[in-house]
Amino acid sequence: MFPTYDVIVVGAGHAGCEAASAAATLGSKVLLITMNLQTIGEMSCNPAMGGIAKGQIIREIDAFGGYSGIVTDETMIQFRMLNKSKGPAMWSPRAQSDRNLFSRKWREILEHNLNIDFYQDMVVGLIKTEQTISGVKTRLGHEIRSKSVVLTNGTFLNGVIHIGEKQMTGGRVSEKNSTGITEQLQGWGFQSERLKTGTPPRIDGRSLNYAKLDIQEGDKDIKGFSFTNTKKPSIQKNCWIAYTNKKVHQVLETGFSKSPMFQGRIQGVGPRYCPSIEDKITRFSERERHQLFIEPEGWNTIEIYINGFSSSLPETVQFQALREIIGFENCKMFRPGYAIEYDYFPPTQLNSTLETKLINNLFFAGQINGTTGYEEAACQGLMAGVNAHQKINDLEPVILKRNEAYIGVLIDDLVNKGTDEPYRMFTSRAEFRTLLRQDNADIRLTEKSYRIGLASQERIENVRNKKECVLEIKKILDDFIFDINEINSYLENINSAPLDQKQKASQLILRPSINLSDMMKVSASLNSYLKNYDPETLEQAEIQLKYDIYIQKEKELVSKMSTLEEQVIPDSFNYDKILSLSNEARQKFNKIRPQTLGQASRISGVNPSDVQILMVYMGR
Repeated sequence: MFPTYDVIVVGAGHAGCEAASAAATLGSKVLLITMNLQTIGEMSCNPAMGGIAKGQIIREIDAFGGYSGIVTDETMIQFRMLNKSKGPAMWSPRAQSDRNLFSRKWREILEHNLNIDFYQDMVVGLIKTEQTISGVKTRLGHEIRSKSVVLTNGTFLNGVIHIGEKQMTGGRVSEKNSTGITEQLQGWGFQSERLKTGTPPRIDGRSLNYAKLDIQEGDKDIKGFSFTNTKKPSIQKNCWIAYTNKKVHQVLETGFSKSPMFQGRIQGVGPRYCPSIEDKITRFSERERHQLFIEPEGWNTIEIYINGFSSSLPETVQFQALREIIGFENCKMFRPGYAIEYDYFPPTQLNSTLETKLINNLFFAGQINGTTGYEEAACQGLMAGVNAHQKINDLEPVILKRNEAYIGVLIDDLVNKGTDEPYRMFTSRAEFRTLLRQDNADIRLTEKSYRIGLASQERIENVRNKKECVLEIKKILDDFIFDINEINSYLENINSAPLDQKQKASQLILRPSINLSDMMKVSASLNSYLKNYDPETLEQAEIQLKYDIYIQKEKELVSKMSTLEEQVIPDSFNYDKILSLSNEARQKFNKIRPQTLGQASRISGVNPSDVQILMVYMGR
């Protein structure tokens, strides 16, 4: 019934979709197997993509040839660029999507790839030959053979849903959990733990009094996520902001005696940076209110998502507390929020390719690795799919470095430091965030993706043309000299010091209060030179000029650190014979088996002195 596949992808969430698409685009014959073909690309929680650091990841996925950015652009109902008041390294795109359209668009993209087959069934076990994966077993009794397997099980591995004192098995509300895989992997020597996440109640939008809420509109200029020419919405839907209050908190506290979190029924650790509402009012008891984001779920639905009100309290308590929020006095609840516990496998058991260390050709991606968030899952799926294809074809692995992408930071953190709580990406996790901006993801990554055959010819031509145009713009600005009479009135209007002599545009633009678009409005001659360049390319040239000194400093730091990255540690290296290493370093090195000195230096618990000792010993 089934042929032998190159890659089997288990699970069709954000990680699974990207993994299947990437491997198939590279030429592998892929089977995407999921328990429900109607929920491909499902947005299980918030119908939104992007945000702080997460938006950079989606742009990187797009630049590398993935599809999350395209799907988001073509299904968005609102777009906002966050942190515009800060420097460009902090700018982060975020979009609300139509939940149903998002899933349908993902399925359409996958179905158009002739290298992808689909099958609806539960994978209950894996097949291995010696220490190499060779297929999967399904609940219906099929044994499907493959050269590699990518597990992207999300929250489904032995998932348990909690609502107050009620417990039910499930990987998502009204969906069965997945059993069998954890127990088998444990038998093969893998370590597994439990994590927790949650989701808020969904509300009937017709029952809210929007006049009492603060409106939150989208940006007039929709940048989007994809570097391709995607279709953006001509209109946008509004979101709103509401607040909890003392009465809301008092009502919530009446349910604490039945809280699965406070009563110890939930053992898994939850996300530190996205706590439940009951956790918030306990941890931040001094605050009289917490902000809530009121977000529509799509163009043609009345369903509303209450961002910031995740809860596992009894549904009656959730409902009563919601009705104490200003504007929610008559709200109707579609379904309560809930918490879900699930299995994950500490990611120090993985190589940087996301292949497991114990079993060859078996890859993990997404929440199975302890991460939280669509974006984090999607980028892991992309890299796992790429590396599964590379491995079975005896090609070089594809590993993004920390100075190349947030994706590189995320994977490097996971495999070297591990995580004992749901891992979420932040800009602060990246030491080279001036280099890793959302605006230059295509310049950073598309060339590398094109070389392995993932990014299309059209993409690479666009990037090469963009780079040439940026150089042209920078030269124009370096050659163009402002006349004092032409520019001083503008400078006085913006409270910037007037010029006492002519100055190059490339120097004037370094002032914080000056931007290129205003300079083009002031000078008709400058505008004539630059008017034919598209806004994104103009912005790229401006950023490179304004932040050149900071960019160069980070590049110098990258160059210094690259020495450690180039020092390869042999797989057979015996750490036990280096007696001067600390016991913790020796244990961590033996467990993680770092591939380079750079990787060794980033392992949690390893001191600089340990790295120096290792460096000296390798030199000998």
